[in-house]
Amino acid sequence: MIKDKKYLENKGSQCLDLAKKFGATDCEVLVSNSIEETVSFRNKILDESNRSDSLVASITTFIGKKKSSIASSNLLDDNLKTLIERCVETTKLTPEDEYNSLPDKDLYSKSNLNLELYDEQNYENDKKIDYLKELDEKVFEEKKVINTESGFSQNKSNFILMNSDGFQGSQNASSFSASCVVVAKSQDGMERDYEYTSKCYLSDIKKPSELAKLAIDRTIKKLNPKKIGSEKINLIFDKRIAKGFLGAFTGAISSSAISRGTSFLKDKIDQEVFSNSINIIDKPDIKRGLGSQIFDREGVQSNELKLIDNGVLKNYLVDTYNGKKLNLKSNGRAGGSTNLYFEKGKKSFDEVLNLTSRALYITETIGHGTNLITGDYSVGAAGYIVENGEIKEPVNEITIAGNFKEMFKNITLADDLEFDYATNSPTMMIEGMVVAGK
Repeated sequence: MIKDKKYLENKGSQCLDLAKKFGATDCEVLVSNSIEETVSFRNKILDESNRSDSLVASITTFIGKKKSSIASSNLLDDNLKTLIERCVETTKLTPEDEYNSLPDKDLYSKSNLNLELYDEQNYENDKKIDYLKELDEKVFEEKKVINTESGFSQNKSNFILMNSDGFQGSQNASSFSASCVVVAKSQDGMERDYEYTSKCYLSDIKKPSELAKLAIDRTIKKLNPKKIGSEKINLIFDKRIAKGFLGAFTGAISSSAISRGTSFLKDKIDQEVFSNSINIIDKPDIKRGLGSQIFDREGVQSNELKLIDNGVLKNYLVDTYNGKKLNLKSNGRAGGSTNLYFEKGKKSFDEVLNLTSRALYITETIGHGTNLITGDYSVGAAGYIVENGEIKEPVNEITIAGNFKEMFKNITLADDLEFDYATNSPTMMIEGMVVAGK
């Protein structure tokens, strides 16, 4: 059972009082507790069963424009006293930074909105095991399958954030996740793929039979891949891959990257960086959303942001420190984006497939070839040939490359957006990318 709000509140208040006693002019305290239970199977046999319980206090103390932080999992009174005294003494020795401060007081969240992020239900270990047994049994009904790895995890968490300005906010959350990795074999070799489900509420995750079917179908279709040569071609990205571009995008518009000058999107506010049909939204108030939050890790209210409006960059993801360096107010994004997504396009999946006589449908990328300073992008990939709107033979051992500055302006989105994760995208086509094959 996770610690209740009262316990966390008492520890937070204790930390604030000690920080003031030892000479801090301001202080911020985060006290969090999380319990995670995981069960994993390998080839229908129980492999591991683990439980972890984390209770941590993170304290940041200020003396004027000096700042330092410390954290500990030992919340006994004597240790907290020693810890905070040490943190304050360290703060005295740190150099001043004119941008160090708590958030502006008018930005603190006052909302009591219930986002329905916590499921009271506990899924006991025998239930987790039953879920994975059913999952693996369904997978091995396919005779080409030779290996499986599956897992189920349950996480319950609670935290309280307090500071010397009088802000106090808390949030409890839960998540239930299941995954299935499948290895299949044919005469020409073996292929691997997976399926994954994660939700705040147990009742919302995929059933074992559905998860198994999706994992099997993805894997079997990849068998007997062919090699292709190098060419410049339109690429169609599966939703699982397309959402990864949003990760690169948010990295490039984080206020820390902008303030350091290490982003290819610096100085691009109110400029067109995508094609004019593209909208990108960050929406923190989706009920049961995996990325939902009322306030960020500094206590600043998180409201919906339209990051891209008809192709035009309208906002960075701004925290307090970097916002002050950029002369911008925090928009509640200390810690990054929340529920981030491309607004769906107007064409169906089939219509996107038919936009060109020949394309590649990318279902897997390998490696992390992203340079956010230059915008260069290069990764290994696998997928399928698409001819006249039909998905044909699988291909692998290719490298795809481009630059985000051009890629973003050549995107067409399908209308098949689903909110399965904290970051979501419909199927995406990018015109004229370079593919290096055999």
